[in-house]
Amino acid sequence: MQQKEIEKLNNMANAVRFLSIDMITKAKSGHPGLPMGCAELATTLFAKHLKFSVNYPKWEARDRFILSAGHGSALLYSLLFLSGYKDISIEDIKNFRQLNSKTAGHPEYGFLDGIETTTGPLGQGIATSVGIAIAEKFKQTKLGSNIIDNKIYVLAGDGCLMEGVSEEAISLAGTLNLNNLIVLWDDNNITIDGNANIANSVNMKERFKANNWNIFEIKDGYNIEEIDSVLEMAKSSDKPVFIDVHTVIGHGYKPVENSASVHGSPLSEDQVYEAKTMVNYPTTPFEIPSEILSSWNEIGHKFDNDAKIWNEKVEQLSSDKKEFLKLISKITTSNIDNIILSLKEKFVKDNFSKATRNANGIILEEIVPHIQNLIGGTADLSGPTVVKNKNTKDITKDNFEGNFIHYGIREHEMACAMNGLSLSGIKAFGSTFFTFFDYLKPALRLSALMKQGVVYVFTHDSFFIGEDGPTHQPIEHLASLRATPNVNVIRPADAIEATEAWQIAINENSKPTVLLFSRQSAPLLRTDATNENKTALGAYVISDFAKGKEKLMTIIATGTEVATAIEVQKILLQKHNINARVVSMPSMNLFENQSDEYKQSIIDDETITVSIEAGSTFGWSKYAEINIGIDTFGASAPAKDLQEKFGFTPEKIVEKIIAEIK
Repeated sequence: MQQKEIEKLNNMANAVRFLSIDMITKAKSGHPGLPMGCAELATTLFAKHLKFSVNYPKWEARDRFILSAGHGSALLYSLLFLSGYKDISIEDIKNFRQLNSKTAGHPEYGFLDGIETTTGPLGQGIATSVGIAIAEKFKQTKLGSNIIDNKIYVLAGDGCLMEGVSEEAISLAGTLNLNNLIVLWDDNNITIDGNANIANSVNMKERFKANNWNIFEIKDGYNIEEIDSVLEMAKSSDKPVFIDVHTVIGHGYKPVENSASVHGSPLSEDQVYEAKTMVNYPTTPFEIPSEILSSWNEIGHKFDNDAKIWNEKVEQLSSDKKEFLKLISKITTSNIDNIILSLKEKFVKDNFSKATRNANGIILEEIVPHIQNLIGGTADLSGPTVVKNKNTKDITKDNFEGNFIHYGIREHEMACAMNGLSLSGIKAFGSTFFTFFDYLKPALRLSALMKQGVVYVFTHDSFFIGEDGPTHQPIEHLASLRATPNVNVIRPADAIEATEAWQIAINENSKPTVLLFSRQSAPLLRTDATNENKTALGAYVISDFAKGKEKLMTIIATGTEVATAIEVQKILLQKHNINARVVSMPSMNLFENQSDEYKQSIIDDETITVSIEAGSTFGWSKYAEINIGIDTFGASAPAKDLQEKFGFTPEKIVEKIIAEIK
């Protein structure tokens, strides 16, 4: 590399460094340490290696840049603005961290074209990138390496690599040998509390090596030639790549270099002025020399022609490959309505009365072959969650033509990878036991925040699982899920509702869907095998009032407790002359989406309302005066014994209702 080019890139790096500092200082909030320390690294990556086009920001063949250390968001915003992305202006830069600004405190997916994923809590970025890398490998098998041949670059810090999910991520990436994944470690040895070694003694290079990664090192994170050379070698790796980049936090202003304070404390205006003066950079805030801005804009358009040629190649693809491209672009949705109807008819004909997890298995076997962009998976529970079948084919390090991932016992990484798959246009589902929802909650929350239509299959839905005991019996989990914004939570009562729940999940692209299936048997309650999807209403009358008697009570239930509620209904009428109807409420949030008129028709003020659910009663007071649930942890015993202990037999529920009424 000639000295003139090195000087040019160093000047471009200073533009990144000082634009980042300016926005943080103006906001009086942010994290200047990372943008200052990684400016040369990011500049070299964008200028010499990253394949992208600001004119075609969603070009499927582009490389991905993921800022896992999301607190350094000013770095990303500077790169996007300087490169010439059309949806970010200098006013957006000046409004960093302000209300309604595109330049939020951490990169938020959907705010700007160049943000590939939301990276808030540390570790999520690197973990999500594994899913993106899998998706790109999968797409390559579908479309060919002349259409998809890209890299996923991740900039991660000490915090990302200390979080437990990072171990799950790098282990899975190594197992699948994702050689399209390159992780750049901002190795500055500083965290918020001070020197990183006060809490960490891991040899990161050996750690990644043990997980089947190739290891590279950039000893001087400010040597443009060295950065360029190592990145070039990394791109031809036969394994995922980990690059140890030795950097200095706060680089560019000596008084704050190597200090923990510069991680999250903005520089003062005087400090910024002094730092700029030291390198003869314009001192006016947000001023960028025209020649530097021009050089950056050239980088943004470097691959415009490649993107045009790629679009021409796409036009020559076969119709099935074009259809696949439409699917991953979410232009069309798989039409499975006929399959759903035939499944309902089958369940009615067979009087299917097994656990809803078994219904789930039958449903998946039927719908999997009809959705080209579907990838499922499990956290080592394919049998108990009934998600694997004759139509699922494993994705392995040697074959990405499959549609099923064995995530291993890595629930958090599974959910992060599902987000990555979804962000890359894949319809993703993953399965585990409901109680293990706790392990993956942070990623499910990001599914909702990013409006990704991933599907969570949780089985073993209540204390009815029995002998495994309270550690495996979800109690508070439903309440926690229902409190999370932008999530469809569906707990089907029988095989018909399970089928309708899957229909909802497949067609939903703007929010995650959680499907809760039972291990315990669920008798078939509905025989209406029609195209109507009652589950989509959130709640509906499944067993109406007896005719000719005063209407006194509405019983609301979910899951297998709906069948119990119908038994309760019978006993109340026969023994206590209380005329009740039963409402199945598979989804509170879907019910809340209905009109006020419909909601009033289901739950009115003229009857006593009772809720029955084998979980926490928290949240049910919105709908019912009498709430029958379990507000303690479970116990280890056969399911029938627990049903007696916790008062969930029809007879004991009736006793509770009568006692409450009196």
